[in-house]
Amino acid sequence: MQDLGNYPHIRQSAIRSLFEIFEQSSEGTIIVDRDAHIVWMNERYAQRFGLQSASEAIGRPCESVIPGSLLRDVVNSGRPILLDMMDTPREPLVVMRLPIHDDAGQVIGAIGFALFDELQSLSPLLARYQSMQQELASTRSQLKSRQAKYSFAQFIGTSARSLEVKRLARRSATSDSAVLLLGETGTGKELLAHAIHNASPRASKPFVSLNTAAIPETLLEAEFFGTAPGAFTGADRKGRAGKLQIAHGGTLFLDEIGDMPLPLQSKLLRVLQEKEFEPVGSNEVLRSDVRLIAATSIDLEAAVRKGTFRADLYYRLNVLTLAVPPLRERLEDLPALCEAIFDALQGRHELHPEAMALLARHAWPGNVRELHNVLERACLLSDDTLLDRTTVAAAIGTLQALPEAQRAAASDGQIEDFHQARASFERELIRKALAITAGDVPQAAQRLGLGRSTLYRKMLELGLQS
Repeated sequence: MQDLGNYPHIRQSAIRSLFEIFEQSSEGTIIVDRDAHIVWMNERYAQRFGLQSASEAIGRPCESVIPGSLLRDVVNSGRPILLDMMDTPREPLVVMRLPIHDDAGQVIGAIGFALFDELQSLSPLLARYQSMQQELASTRSQLKSRQAKYSFAQFIGTSARSLEVKRLARRSATSDSAVLLLGETGTGKELLAHAIHNASPRASKPFVSLNTAAIPETLLEAEFFGTAPGAFTGADRKGRAGKLQIAHGGTLFLDEIGDMPLPLQSKLLRVLQEKEFEPVGSNEVLRSDVRLIAATSIDLEAAVRKGTFRADLYYRLNVLTLAVPPLRERLEDLPALCEAIFDALQGRHELHPEAMALLARHAWPGNVRELHNVLERACLLSDDTLLDRTTVAAAIGTLQALPEAQRAAASDGQIEDFHQARASFERELIRKALAITAGDVPQAAQRLGLGRSTLYRKMLELGLQS
């Protein structure tokens, strides 16, 4: 018959042997009390953390000796942490942390073992851990660079036209449909694209922009779809991800899409329809999950008629269309825009009323971007914080009068022909309808007895929107 009375002795011997094995084979051992203060530490561990002797650690909180230690958590929770990675100044350690109980089962402390040198089989795991840390840091850096920078608050303006654009843009943010931004250069199309992404469910995903007019046609397809390894001479041997792949799950903003070559237009249409694409030089079909926002400063309908833009792609893009008004059509926003620009320039400059009146006479062919450049130039030209009319005039250079002023100056006894007169009449009629409806284009179209698309087209033709 077995001697049951000898079991406690065997158990205690096993515990002591286990401790001795771990202590001798581990990189370091530490014991803390109920308050997570160190009661014992072996010399190897003390030297790893810069102590001359383990006695220097006795009585100190464990975190003051081992930054990042979780022994206090083990003491407080009573739960072990069997395998964990702990960063140290030299190299990461594989550690094990166990609670210590008294005879009544109460937690009275904890013990930690740093299991590194004798667990050489874990070296691939450690290498993989370090590699994953580097990949994570790289991914975070890339994602940060792919985040949208602007919100709707940065589209400055309280005029009827500006408020209508922001209202429609906010509505478009709730959908996954393609958005087409129409507007002259410098009106803020890219800013709105950023804002739409930031207000959408995809806000935490990448925002990737591609200016199709800024990249040579020969490289545009590779930039867009990416390349397979060694797809062509000079291509990356590892292959290169394209903007579609980088933007996966997020938003792809295609600026100046009206300049996209016809062959690439057909491939973009397939991406929109089939939600898939092939990298250049590859037979692999990749899935595409992107929300597309496109922008252009040209008349796409006219481009379709000329045959320079595919009609089927235009109809695919023309789901949610936002016409971003030029600055000359929302001059009521000038004071707010100037104030925001001065804030961005971090100066204390202000405009004399005569200087503001001069700004309101300019046609602003470069729109808000031109306004920013003019005000920045004026600040550099003036030694005073109050910018007068002379300084602003010098910053503008050649004043381009508004169309109304140009017509008044040119009228001087001359008679408009039939087409000019009709255009003037239609322009004024549409302006009045937009003023009555506070810039609401659908309501204005209804009042005028026109279809919404017809009114948008006439506004483009008459210069009432970009």
